[in-house]
Amino acid sequence: MSTPHRPSARVLLVDEHDRLLLFLDGLIDKFWLTPGGGIDPGESVEQAALRELREETGLVVPPEALGPVVATASGYYRAEWDGLVRSATDTYFYVRTAHFTPDTSGFTDYERETVDEHRWWTPDEIASAPPSVVPWGLAGLLPGLLTGRLPAAPVTLPWHHPGVSP
Repeated sequence: MSTPHRPSARVLLVDEHDRLLLFLDGLIDKFWLTPGGGIDPGESVEQAALRELREETGLVVPPEALGPVVATASGYYRAEWDGLVRSATDTYFYVRTAHFTPDTSGFTDYERETVDEHRWWTPDEIASAPPSVVPWGLAGLLPGLLTGRLPAAPVTLPWHHPGVSP
């Protein structure tokens, strides 16, 4: 049997105070992650990023504001909802926005059960955070993004589920 693949679209959402929005997934491992999630059948990675952003934060962003892919990460993980090992590719977009209080009413039932809180993080907080902030390598990527230096090609970030394999 082949390992199922789950591509996802994620958004590095930064406010005017250079703070990044992260959600605490507290079901098993307690880690902070960006808004985003799986790409639905027939959906482009851009469409998924915009949909996930709307569902998880209430923020509606026009497609032209999404910008290019700035990073990717890929590897294997064990899904919390069914225990199966899957391969994954996370694709990260960078979006600037005015500060707002996220509206999580669009969460799925699973997200309502697993997401404990959200907060806006400063670059210094991310740089000094334990490895429970996903994606790993974010502290090195964020300073360039904040000063308007988008990478010429997506940066490959380290995978954040070490030791999981098919």
